[in-house]
This record gives sequence, structure tokens and C-alpha cells, in this order.
Amino acid sequence: MIPTAPSEFRSGFIALIGRPNVGKSTLMNQLIGQKVAITSAVAQTTRNRLRGILTRDDAQIIFVDTPGIHKPHHSLGEILVKNAIAAINAVDLVLFVADGSVPVGNGDRFIETILGRSQTPVCLGLNKIDLAPEDSPQRGAIVQGYKALAAAHEWPTCTFSAVTGEGLDPLLSQLIQALPQGPYYYPPDLITDQPERFIMGELIREQILELTREEVPHSVAITIERVEEEAKITRILATIHVERPSQKAILIGKSGLMMKEI
Repeated sequence: MIPTAPSEFRSGFIALIGRPNVGKSTLMNQLIGQKVAITSAVAQTTRNRLRGILTRDDAQIIFVDTPGIHKPHHSLGEILVKNAIAAINAVDLVLFVADGSVPVGNGDRFIETILGRSQTPVCLGLNKIDLAPEDSPQRGAIVQGYKALAAAHEWPTCTFSAVTGEGLDPLLSQLIQALPQGPYYYPPDLITDQPERFIMGELIREQILELTREEVPHSVAITIERVEEEAKITRILATIHVERPSQKAILIGKSGLMMKEI
């Protein structure tokens, strides 16, 4: 059941936009308090506009995790970038997540140009601040570079670490204040709008990306064929789809060792 929101209750959709591997999925998992998006050091891990739902007494935030925006080199990359850009105009607020441990790069400026054309409000968030000492000259120069980028558009900024949790409370307060007053969009106990079988498939794909790295392309896909729930175990029958027989051999491994590892 979806309850009636109290007065002053704020709600809305926030797209997490940024380059690949800046920690968007890790951030969403940390804010939700539960793993709903897979993470990997492999670029372009996120394919879908996965929604993670955080409900508090004063607000309900629907985070939209998007594929990393980059200049694509293949058809799948083009589709992923289009999906990410499409999310920008379909939300109440954009959290532009940047890697605060490295200086502003061409990829950040590419995204700045895209967001600068949109009418959607933007907040610039600097992630990974735990990777540089707070009082180091390098960190200060990096932060100032991003603040200059944000100042050109009058975007507010915040710094945080999605891994350690540092700065996430001020970030949440800032995001909630930027949202309009509104209703509950989802039941308060829901943490994602995706079905359980989708999450199961994503968790399998996460292990494939982690264990095979560049040997198996991003086009790998998972189909959950059957789920059998018993008192002490849930049995899942899944099919892994790849493009070529050579990739199938990699996934199975010698004597089935890679598949067992996955």
C-alpha cells in the first residue's frame, strides 16, 4: 500500500550521471543501504536505468542509476549513452558524480556540455575524496577545479566518499532540499522497481565481469529460467548468453572451473 504523504514531505527522481567508474552504483547502494546495483572495475557495468528507492520520514528519493557517459566506440556503447542522456530530462534533479581524486578531464567537460543544455537542476558531487588527504595541496587543487566548473552554471557542489560513507549525510540533506514537495511514488518498504529475477541475473553478470575481465565482452546476457524456493535453499537455473563459441569456452573453463567460480 502507498500511504498518504505528510505535509512538507519531499519526493522525486534523481539521476546519477557521470563518466564510467566514478562510483555511481556504489553510491546508490550506500545511500539505499542495500545492494541493488552491481559494481565492477570494468567500465560500462551498468546497462539499465536501474531505480533504487530510499524512503525516510521526510522524503522519498528515487535514484536512477545510469550507464557511464562517454564517447562510444561501438553500437552497445551508443545505446548505453543514449539511455543515460534520456534520463536527464526525465527526472527532477541530476547528481553529476565526478571522481574527486583526479582533476577535471575531457570526459567531465563533455558531460558538462550535455547538462548545460538541459533545464533539469544539477548538483555536482565529488566522490572518492577518501583517496587523497583532506589537507593535501593536490586535493585542494582538484576540488577548486570542479568548483570552477560548477560555478559557471551555478551548480551547488558537495564532496563525499561512497565507500567510507564520509559526507553522505550532508549530500542527502542537500538533495532532499532540492526536491519538490510531493507524494510517495512507491510503497515505503520497496528498495527497487526491478523484479527479483532481474537482480538475480545482474548478480551473476557481476561475477562474470569480475572474473573474466576483458576476455568476455559486455554483450554477455543472463536469462533466469527457473527459481525453486525451498526451506533452506533457493535453486536458480540460469542461462548465460555470449556471442561466440570461444567466449563460451572461457566461461566454462578447464573442467568447468570458471563456471564453478562464477
